[in-house]
Parts: sequence; C-alpha cells; structure tokens
Amino acid sequence: MNIFEFLITKPFGYLLDFLYQITTNYGVALILFAVLVRVVLLPITAKSRKSMMKMSRLQPRIQAIQKKYANDPQKQQEAIQQLQKEEGASMGCGGCLWSLVPLLILIPLYQVIRQPLVYMLHESAENAALIISTIKEAAPELFGANQYYDQLVAARHIPDFLDALKEAGVTFANALTGEGINFSFLGIDLGQQPVFNIFGADWSWDWNHIGAFLIPVLSAGSQVVSTLLSQRANDSVITNEKGLQDKETAKNSQANQTTKTMLWMMPLMSLWIGFTVPAALSLYWLIGGVVAMVENEILTKHYRKIYDAEDAVRLQKALEEDRIEAEKERVRAERRAANPDGITENTSKKKLQQKQQREQEAARAAAAKEYAAKKGIAEEEQPDKSVPSGIPSRPYCKGRAYDPNRYSSQNTEE
Repeated sequence: MNIFEFLITKPFGYLLDFLYQITTNYGVALILFAVLVRVVLLPITAKSRKSMMKMSRLQPRIQAIQKKYANDPQKQQEAIQQLQKEEGASMGCGGCLWSLVPLLILIPLYQVIRQPLVYMLHESAENAALIISTIKEAAPELFGANQYYDQLVAARHIPDFLDALKEAGVTFANALTGEGINFSFLGIDLGQQPVFNIFGADWSWDWNHIGAFLIPVLSAGSQVVSTLLSQRANDSVITNEKGLQDKETAKNSQANQTTKTMLWMMPLMSLWIGFTVPAALSLYWLIGGVVAMVENEILTKHYRKIYDAEDAVRLQKALEEDRIEAEKERVRAERRAANPDGITENTSKKKLQQKQQREQEAARAAAAKEYAAKKGIAEEEQPDKSVPSGIPSRPYCKGRAYDPNRYSSQNTEE
C-alpha cells in the first residue's frame, strides 16, 4: 500500500461505506460524499475565487503595462509581477491551479467506486479475487468483456451466490460483505458504464439506460453553466483607474480568453470521461458541479461587496481630482480672458524688492518736498544720479543710453 492510497483512497472508502450504511442508498451516499468534499475544500475554493477576481480587476493596469513596455518583455514581466505583489494577487496561474484540486479527487474516488470489495467492504485483494472468480464461474454471463469493473458486478450479486461462495471456501473478513452493495439509485444502476451509442446492440430504451446516459450529459452541462457564471462574475469586477466597470477590457482580457477555452474543453472532457467510467463517478461530478455553482455565487457576492467598497473610494478620489483640475482650468481660463495677448509682468523676487524700494524712496521724496513747501524752505537741487545705461547696477553696459564719450570727457577734465 502506497502513501497515496493510505492517506486518501482508504479514507474515502471508509467514508463512502459509512454514508452508505446510514443512508442504505448508494446514490444518496455519493451525493452526501460530494457535498462533504466541497465543504472541506471551501477554503481552497474561496482562495481560488478571490485570486481569480483579483487578477480580473488588475487587467486594465496589466494591459497598460503591456502597451508601455511592448518592446521590452523582461521589463514588462517585472512590472506585472511587481503590480501583482503590491495588490496581493496570485502570481501566474495560482488561482487556476487551486481550482484543479477538486479534479484530483476524482482519481482516488474512481478507485473506490471501481473496487468496492476492497475499499467499501474492506476485503483483501486475494479475497476479492476469489469472490469474483467464484461468481464468474457460476454465472459468466453477468460479466462483461471489461474485467476492470468485475468488482462492481461481484459486489452487486454476492447475496445471490452466498452458497457457492461458501462452498468455494470464501471467508468474509467483513460481516457486511454477504449483503453486497445495491448500486440502484432512482431506478438507475450506478455501477454500470453509460452507453453512448444509442443505436448499438448494448442500448435498450428503458429508464436505466436513459438515466445513465443523462447523468454525464447533465454533468457536462452543469460545467458549462458554472463556467459562464464564473466568467460573468470576473468581468463584473474589471474596473478602470476611476473605479468604473471597463467592459472593453473585460472583453479583451487574457482571463476572458482563457475562460472561453475552458468553456468547452472541460465539459467535453467530462462528457468523454462520463461514458468511459461507471455512472457513479459522473453523478459525483454532477453534484459537485451544482454545489460549486452555489459556492461561487455566495463567494462572488462576498468579494463583490469588498471590491465595490474599494471602487467607491477610487471613484470618489477620481471625482475629487477632476473637480480640482476643473477649478484650475477655470482659473487659467479667467487669466487668459483678462490677458489675451499673454503679456506678463516680471514678478521675480529681486525685481519686486527693487520696485518696492523705488516706490518707498519716491514716497519719502514727495513727503519731504511737501514739507519743505509748507515751511518755505528752498529745495536744493539734487545731483543727477542717472547712469548712461539706465541700469544702476550696470552703469557702463551698452544699452539705449550708451554714451561713447563717457570716458573721453573724464580724460579731458583730468
């Protein structure tokens, strides 16, 4: 016995046997088993749903990065990874990988369904082989060409061949083995393999065959509906930088393209598997898909409340930024209207200080002149302090008031 069988397959067998004993119905036991598995996997399902919705929300920003670094794939990948890290989104296909966990459960469950003598009735492999050979010798017409499912046939007919089994020296390790297992559910034998070719020799127009045919078909159909609902939920959270739903980005997003591929790939795979294994496995898959749809709706509503609150904050912030920008534009428009020629005054700090100083000196001179006039004091003639250039700080620079005889006159005086 390998560790996979010890940790997963054997416990699955005991759980399905327990549910069968308390319900006395194999189909109801499988339904309860599927519901319990979905409940146990709910934390993983929630993580997957949150990751996929978070990645969908980032699609507009991811597309912006892809356009920005279209010619630099390495820089593009680094920027996307940094964005995912900052937003707490799953890297790569994390959300998709988590969603594959329920599919992995089909492998050990298939073994449990295929070998009920070993996993549900807990007989040894040697004892199971002896039971099969004894019943097959007594009634070989009960068994088909596919020996892979001999245990299903034998488990169903053990009560009919108890005497033959005792004569063959079969000793049951489990007291319940003698009762066998009734695989009937709503008139459908869940131990049989559904027939796909309704025109073949193996087909019969009775409810047993029709019901077994419908189970994998409904299982595939439930997956189509589940994928469509998941796609709609992902698209609803794709918003732009302002927090408004971005339908165009949702339509062209990579996640949307992946969903379109999964829309047909997974159901077709489910349909193919459903007609190659016992109907019991397709029933589990069908019930699991229905429960998954309910879980996804509940989880989507939960995370939508969180993301809608975030979008409301982003929208409020965007509206405030738009209001501030609109006010700035209004002020700029008023300035353009008041000064259509665009002539502006030099308002440097140094120029303003000089202008203020000149105004103060002029005010003091005017006050002194007024005071002297009142007192009758003759005003003294002030020396001309003007400079040729007209710029006190640069008296000899060439300008409008440049005097070429400035220095010659000084030489003549000397």
